[in-house]
Amino acid sequence: MVGFLEGTGAHGYVLATGGLNAYDYAPMLVQLFFHLLLLLDPLAALVIIRARPGGPMFAALVMLADVVGNWSIAWSAVTAHPTAFLRPVGLLPITLFGIFVLLTALPLRRAFKGPGSCTTSTRGSVCGRPTFTHSSAGTTSSHMPDDPAGRGG
Repeated sequence: MVGFLEGTGAHGYVLATGGLNAYDYAPMLVQLFFHLLLLLDPLAALVIIRARPGGPMFAALVMLADVVGNWSIAWSAVTAHPTAFLRPVGLLPITLFGIFVLLTALPLRRAFKGPGSCTTSTRGSVCGRPTFTHSSAGTTSSHMPDDPAGRGG
């Protein structure tokens, strides 16, 4: 969440100091996306703060697009001078934060759903619906998830 708020501040600063042409070194779609991050970054922070189950996936998509946009611009410079990007500003922290967001999106989504959410077991989905099993004799039976004896449902 803090990373998205920092991104909001960074994009706001760039817009305030450089105007609409602040990203003129980038292709037009990337320029538009970087300006759009002024809205997407705080929205990602908000849905994370509010613990919305879709929030982590939204945040992951925003960061994936941000990382791809930044790498697409910097690729030739990185390949020419890779050590120049090993500094605590710019591409390195954006990439590291993007990796962090992508790696934590699914676990955080599960945590936001809570313990009462649907889970998948080796025998099927357990969401208050019957689970169907097949025996080696070719018969099918069902039981409700809260019926541990499998007496039917």
